[in-house]
Parts: sequence; C-alpha cells; structure tokens
Amino acid sequence: MLRKFKLYRQYDQMDCGPACVRMLTKYYGKNYSLDSLRELCSIATDGVSLLGIDDALKSLGFSTIGCNVSIDQLEEDVPLPCILHWEQNHFVVLYKIKKDTFSNTSKFYIADPGAGYKSFKKNDFLKYWGEKANDTLHSGTVLLATPSENFESIEEEGSFSMSLKYILLYLKKYKKYFLQLFFGILLTSFIQILLPLLTQSIVDVGIKNHDIDFIYLILIAQMGLIISRMFGDFIQKWILLHISTRINISLVSDFFIKLMKLPMSFFDTKLIGDILQRISDHDRVEQFLSFHIQNIVYSFFTFIAFGSVLAVYSLKIFSIFLAGSFLYTLWIFFFLRKRRELDYKMFEQKALSQSKTYQLISGIQEIKLQNYEKQKRWEWEDLQTDLFKTNISFLKLEQIQTSGNVLIDESKNILITIIAATSVVNGEITLGMMLAIQYIIGQLKAPIDQVISFIYDFQNTQISLERINDIHLKKNENRSNDQEDTSIKIDNDNLILNNLSFKYNKYSSFALEDISLFIPKGKVTAIVGASGSGKTTLIKLLLQYYEVSSGEIKVGNTNLSNFKTDIWRNQCGAVMQEGFIFSDSIANNIIVGSEFDAERLLYSSKMACIDIFVDSLPLKYDTVIGEEGQELSRGQKQRILIARAIYKNPNFLFLDEATNSLDANNEKQITENLESFYQGKTVIVIAHRLSTVKYADQIVVLEKGKVKEIGNHESLTMVRGAYYHLVKNQLELGD
Repeated sequence: MLRKFKLYRQYDQMDCGPACVRMLTKYYGKNYSLDSLRELCSIATDGVSLLGIDDALKSLGFSTIGCNVSIDQLEEDVPLPCILHWEQNHFVVLYKIKKDTFSNTSKFYIADPGAGYKSFKKNDFLKYWGEKANDTLHSGTVLLATPSENFESIEEEGSFSMSLKYILLYLKKYKKYFLQLFFGILLTSFIQILLPLLTQSIVDVGIKNHDIDFIYLILIAQMGLIISRMFGDFIQKWILLHISTRINISLVSDFFIKLMKLPMSFFDTKLIGDILQRISDHDRVEQFLSFHIQNIVYSFFTFIAFGSVLAVYSLKIFSIFLAGSFLYTLWIFFFLRKRRELDYKMFEQKALSQSKTYQLISGIQEIKLQNYEKQKRWEWEDLQTDLFKTNISFLKLEQIQTSGNVLIDESKNILITIIAATSVVNGEITLGMMLAIQYIIGQLKAPIDQVISFIYDFQNTQISLERINDIHLKKNENRSNDQEDTSIKIDNDNLILNNLSFKYNKYSSFALEDISLFIPKGKVTAIVGASGSGKTTLIKLLLQYYEVSSGEIKVGNTNLSNFKTDIWRNQCGAVMQEGFIFSDSIANNIIVGSEFDAERLLYSSKMACIDIFVDSLPLKYDTVIGEEGQELSRGQKQRILIARAIYKNPNFLFLDEATNSLDANNEKQITENLESFYQGKTVIVIAHRLSTVKYADQIVVLEKGKVKEIGNHESLTMVRGAYYHLVKNQLELGD
C-alpha cells in the first residue's frame, strides 16, 4: 500500500537535514520533534553534515548507506524515499520517480523542506543534484535509509504541536469583555435583520399607498438603527483593541521569557532574522485570537439571521446561494497548499533579508574600509530579487484565485436576480421583497468573505504556531525557579577540573581534551596559549555557556552542574572579548543586573580608569551611549566592561583579553588597580600581553586544547618550554 508522503518544513536556515530525517521517520510511522532531531543530527553554526544525518537515522533504528550513484542507478536501484545532497549546500527527500513509458523519460518528485513539493524532468533534476564527469556520466550523493530490525522497538515521541486550545487560554482572563462583545454582536445582528424588513415596507406599504409620512418614518427608523449599529461597532473596536494589545504583550512577553531561559548553544545556530521573524509571528496569532475569532462569531450570527430571513422569502434562492457559496469556498481550498508553501518560502527569505540587513548596518565600518560596498549591496539586492519573485508568485496566485471568485460569485448573483425578477413578474413575491432579497444577498457576502479570511488566517496561524512552538519546546538552561532566591551566595572556593573534554558537536575536533586543573581560591590564575588553543572555550564552560562533553568541573566538592545557572552567574564577574555595550546611559551600562549604589559606581569607574572621561561629559553618568557603543573607542568600551565586572563585586572573576584594547598607560594603571580588587577573589585571566599575566600566582599554558605547562612566570621561563617561546619576543629574553 502506497503511503502518503508528508512534507515537513524547516523552521530555520540550518534545519534542512533534521527536517528530512523527520519526513523519513514519519513515512515509516514514527513521530519526532524537529528539536530532538537537531540534537541527534549534531546541528552546528553551519548546519548539519551528511554524516550527522546518517548518525541520527541509525540512532532511530534505520539501516543507512551513503554513496555516490549515477542517475541510472538512482532510477533503477535506489529504494525510495531517500535523502539527496541538493545544490551542494542543502538536503531534500526524493520520494517518487514516475516513468513515462511513451516518452521514455522520468519525472522526479522532491520534498524540499525549504521550498515545498517539487517535481523535475530528468535534465532539470540533474542541474540541482548531479555532478558531471567525463562529459557523459552524471552522478550525485544520496543517503539510503530503510528501517532495521530494531526500528519498532525504539520509542517515538508523542504529539508536540502547540494547539489553538492552549493558545485560547490567553483569552480566558478577558471572558468578561468577550461576554460584552457577544451581546453586542447579538444586538448588531438584530439591527441588521430589521433593515431589509424596513426596506420592504417602504416599497410595499409607503410607495404602494402613496404614504410619504410612512416613508419618512421608516427612513428615520433606519437612520436610528444605522447610528446605533455605528456606535455598537465603535465600542466593540475599542474593546477589541484593549484585549488584543494585552494578548499581544502577554504572548511576546512569554516568548521572551522562554528565549531568555535557553542555553547559549541555541543562539550559536540561529540567525538573527530567524528569531525576529518568530517575534513577528506573534502578530498573526494575536490578530487571530482577537479580531478574526470575533469576526467569525459575528459572521456566524449574521449568516444565521439573514439566511433564515432569505429562506423564509424564497427557499429556492436560498438553496442557490448556498450552492454558489459552497463552490466559492471549494475554490478557495484548492489554493491553500500553494499558499502554505509560499508562506514558508517568504518566511525563509525575510529571515535571510533581515539578517543580511543587520550585517550591512552593524558592519558598515568594515565594509567601507575594505571598499566592499558594491558586493554587499549586490548580495542584499539578490535577496530582494528572490523576495520580489515570491511576491510575484503570491500575486499570480491571488489573481487566479480572485478571477475564479468573481466568476462564481457574479454567476450566482445573476442567477438569483433572474429568479427573483421572474418571481416578481409571476406575482410570487412583491417588488419590496425582491429589494429586500438583494439587500440580504449583499449582507450575506460579508460572512462568506469572513469565513474565507478565517480559513486563510487559521492556516497562517497554524504555521506561525509551529515556528513559535519550536522555541517553547526547547530545553531550558539549568536555571532556578521563580520561587527560588537567586541571591543565594556560593562560597569562594577552589575550582577543580577533572579529565575535562569538550567539543562543539560530535563531528568537530576537541576544543578542550582531558584537562585536569586545580584553580586555587583567592588566587590569580592566568591562561595563555596561541589563538585557537581553547582559552575562551574554557572560560565559557566555567560560566556554564555549554555542558561539558566528558569529565567534570567542581566548585570545592560540588559539581558545577549542580548549581543553577543564574545563581552561579550571580557569583561571577566576566569581561568577555565579545562583551556588549547597551544603548543606554553609562551608569546603567555599568550597574547591569545590580542595584544602584552611587559610591560603588564611582569606585568601579575609578578602578577601570573611565571616571575622568565620564566627568568630561556634560551629562556625566547619565550620558546615553549610542547603539552598541558606537560613539566610544574600543578602549573606552573595554573600560566600561571592566567597571561593570568590578561593580558586581563577585567571588569569581573571569577576564578574557580584558585589556587588549587599552593603551600602555591605562593598562598599567588598571592592572595595578585590579591587583587590590583581586584580594580574596578567585580570578582567571586570559591575555596575550604577558605583562598582564606574569605576576599571576599560577600560569596555565594551553596548546591545541590540552594543558602543556603549569607554573609561575619564573619557573616556566626557566624550563624554556612552551611558555618561554610565547613570551620571549615580548620580554626580550634572548636565546
């Protein structure tokens, strides 16, 4: 029996591999979340490799073979579905090959997690998959996967979609307002019903009896009803604005709460555009929860009210209206899948565009310095061209759909007009009834359009919920609960590393390997080594950016993983190479995350040698720094970061090249100031300038992720080993 092949979309640029694995597992009857498959595929900053996909499938109970095959072998011998390496930078699933016996050609059916369902003729297919060799042989990379004997024994995951039922909980707290809206809708619907009846009475009574006073009376009544409906709509819109604003704040706030709880490794594999697009997805959800649900309820009552009146007037006309509306809706459903595909494509392109735009703005200095403006602008324009093409596809789809809508709708209206006019001529209904029917038909069009709009919005909201849900289902950092006291103090103690190893994913080489190290409390430990030796990675592990691959880190006798991440970081001060300056006042940039204390602020500024510069500013500490500190020199930024760490007054202090942007005078002064600040603190310093580390109590030399030497400046210099060769040029030690 042929299984229906289900397409799963990639939520981010790096997700094509996990999405392909998800499609294969679903095809064979198993259900897994994209997030768990990312972990199994060992997704990294540059996506996944074929080896990662292969390991993921094997762990899920598949037998796999990765190979390079010719196009003929692909047609004749390869079991489907299988995963193809596509355009040398992407993965897709080939799920069907259909041969045409008459033309002796084949058609290849692709499930592309980025672009949707695709079909290609042989020559076009080879442009994306095949590699040409010897001008005749075409071949490409394929990963074959079939369930092994233990496939059924591996437990699958349950359902993990964020349902609308869950989202509707956001509406629960506003049920009082929705009750008011409900009664408002009932009142508006009642007013709507009266209007066609009054129109009929003007013709059948007022005009027929030549009673102008009666006509005036009815017109006054109509005007009163219209004004009442207008005020009702006005009040309803204010209530909806009140509700929708609060729902949107709640939705986005909950999203940010979740986002802030995610581990640093999550942000390593995400484009900024992907996250920004997910934030904009909340607008869709909020609009659906507030306006569109209200509109569909209103449309339901309007349809029932006017439909009932129309059925009383003429059951035949009502039946024609229903049949035409059914065809109208059916025509709309015909385009839903294509709209969904285009929506995913638009999301992907907008995410890329936002990321590229952010790079253009944030990297403008380097772009201009390297005369790289034209190339970067071309890259951005290429993305805009792709967006334009997708918009054109959307427009074409809308035009075809709208043409069908107009044809069906107008044909229905003409047929109803003919029947109604014939009924008047035959004396079956009055002229006033015909006008009332035409009015009712016009009013019934709005509910039908609202239903169509609701279908579109429901589909779009489901897509947005999938992408938002992808964030909400991710595993949090090891953080404390809201009820826990995050001000708990962790005693200053020794840091002990036992056989510590770490790699960023299982296919990368070890960044740190089998490191055993004792970092004494209350002392200064310096870590030196060539670039890429693992110094910064070690500090990030100590700050719980990542989980260790093997081994352990202990604070005294307690494993570091036993401490909640936020409680541990409260005890740590850090100046990282990529430290961030906020677009805020200098004071707020220094006291980040701490309570304001004017004396501490002045002390930390003085220790970091930033006080003289701040005092020269008109607003002093209230001076607002530009975006990411653009108005400051690199040295001034670094001194603010040092002041931030001093202000926190932590038990553990981590400095990663904290003075590399300072001039010699400032570095000397700050180094002397820090020596007094270090008293009683456990300090780890990374520096290339040996003047910064030579007075450390302990110096650790790292080389290719391993500890090469440990000692102090004098002892390490005497042995003339790795440390000696690092420092001899700076200290002019000679041979």
